[in-house]
Amino acid sequence: MSGLYLLVLIGVWLLVGWVIYRLWRRWQPQEAKRKVLHLVAGLLLFSLWFGGAFWEVAGKKMYWDAQVRKLCAIDGGVKVYETVELTPDLLDRFGRIHIPEKSDVKDADLYFYDTEIQVVRNENPKISRTRHVVIRHSDNKVLGELIRYGRGGGDLPGPWEPSYFLCPDPAKGSNFENSIFLKGDKK
Repeated sequence: MSGLYLLVLIGVWLLVGWVIYRLWRRWQPQEAKRKVLHLVAGLLLFSLWFGGAFWEVAGKKMYWDAQVRKLCAIDGGVKVYETVELTPDLLDRFGRIHIPEKSDVKDADLYFYDTEIQVVRNENPKISRTRHVVIRHSDNKVLGELIRYGRGGGDLPGPWEPSYFLCPDPAKGSNFENSIFLKGDKK
């Protein structure tokens, strides 16, 4: 369905561009001064049409991705306030650090995550700031935090999933949990 929608959208864009071109070609002045004006008007119309399409398809996302990078450079990333020795009871059966969310924490859990999401821009594209913190259950002390900014949307309207951009990239950089929970006693 999304492929068909994209083809229809491209077809409409080309049709409107063709109509603009045909109207421009219909007006053929004889005088040299008017021919120059005709050419300049045609180039201006083409630039506005093509530039508007570029902005809608790619420019808007490029601009807001740059804004997300700027916000991320100000206060994004991992901050560690206290490190803790990694013990076997914190690992799941695959050897990954398992810490429950605040809503799922039990009395026996030593640590938990808390997440807060703040909407920075609520229009299309949407910009948000997400703050993940690891908290020690016994005294509610924040051990570390990860602040991430993200852009969602800004694409052409359609039935497909919107694109997104995250900073810092979750696939790169340091692992948040491994920055707090260290093997051996490193307090």
